[in-house]
Amino acid sequence: MKDNNLAKYLSIFVAIVALVGAILFIRVFMQDVDALESDAMIQASVVDPIVFFSAGLLYAAVAIAIVLSLWSVIKNPQNLKKMGIGLGLLAVVLAISYSIADSNAVLDTQGQVLEGGDAGTATNQWVGTGIWFSMALGLVASLFFVYDLFKGLIKS
Repeated sequence: MKDNNLAKYLSIFVAIVALVGAILFIRVFMQDVDALESDAMIQASVVDPIVFFSAGLLYAAVAIAIVLSLWSVIKNPQNLKKMGIGLGLLAVVLAISYSIADSNAVLDTQGQVLEGGDAGTATNQWVGTGIWFSMALGLVASLFFVYDLFKGLIKS
């Protein structure tokens, strides 16, 4: 009974979020494209609300994911060891990614250094780290996908 009520409330919440998002999205398309690109007042009144709404949904999703993960660990302490191993492996991949990444200057198409993209900045280093980290995790995910594909073919 309780799960059924939770599903009903969740469906209502999703419908409300979808309705608000649709209204904000339609408001953007009701504006003239040229005016939207050139008039800062129109941008502020139409584009800013959808950006803030999207950012709020992102922050809420991250917070909910963290709270539910912590709740799961609290309810099942035996999973704490698995979580620690997983976080340790992610930390090792992050450290390797950080050591591989460079902090060279960021150049535009004419070869000029972009504002804030000077050589040796921490931002450049962390952006490179993020790129390498994503590539490493993507490679691991691809290997597991291929492994699972072959495992499924052998079972068949």
